Amino acid sequence: MRKPIIAGNWKLNKTSHESIEFVTLLKRYVSNVSDVDIVVCPVFTALCDIKDVLLETNIGLGAQNLFWEDAGAFTGEVSGLLLKDAGAEYVIIGHSERRQYFGETNQTVNKKIKAALKSGLIPIVCVGEVLEEREQNKTTKVVTTQMKEGLEGVSKEDVKRIIIAYEPVWAIGTGKTATPGQAQQVHQLIRQLLTQMCGEDVAQRVRIQYGGSVKPENIAELMAQPDIDGALVGGASLKVDSFVDIIKNSCVMKT
Repeated sequence: MRKPIIAGNWKLNKTSHESIEFVTLLKRYVSNVSDVDIVVCPVFTALCDIKDVLLETNIGLGAQNLFWEDAGAFTGEVSGLLLKDAGAEYVIIGHSERRQYFGETNQTVNKKIKAALKSGLIPIVCVGEVLEEREQNKTTKVVTTQMKEGLEGVSKEDVKRIIIAYEPVWAIGTGKTATPGQAQQVHQLIRQLLTQMCGEDVAQRVRIQYGGSVKPENIAELMAQPDIDGALVGGASLKVDSFVDIIKNSCVMKT
């Protein structure tokens, strides 16, 4: 049985002070939660401060991006080694906003996945289609290409450590959400691809999150789907109450 994982992607929000206030409250509300992995992903500048607050808690710490080299003349970049040093355990890779605004490709995602694994970080790898691609019935083709090119050259043992996040880009921050059936269909596709690429054992171990306007009101129905193992939460992770409700409402039995 795969353990659900709920991760909050704070994007470009919250100062270090605001981040400390948030996790200080959060850990009080979720201290008794043991059947869901919980992760928060703040901006780089808040990682070290939050790390100290989260010591000996059940909340993991993640970063929102990394560079594929450990060191060098790469102004403005942050390496996996530096993220580990700052206290990160997870790192989001290939988020649709990184692809859209910063030109990330399946090839750069692939290099970042390998760098994260080398540094001992757990990659949360994002895949998903834009609205035009969905309307043209290209979802399967797009997600298949992202999966195969993103994981090219990654060993089966390393794939076991990776978390996949399916994000229908048309549902991110729009208030629109893929129906549980639509989400399950793509999650099932991803697990089938993992089976083809790495075998049934690996495919059944990998956790696949859903991301796209996740709210306390829709998380339980999403989590009831057999191949949805958690959520990568954006806007609703910025408020303690809604994030806590998502975590607690995610504890459902699989059908």
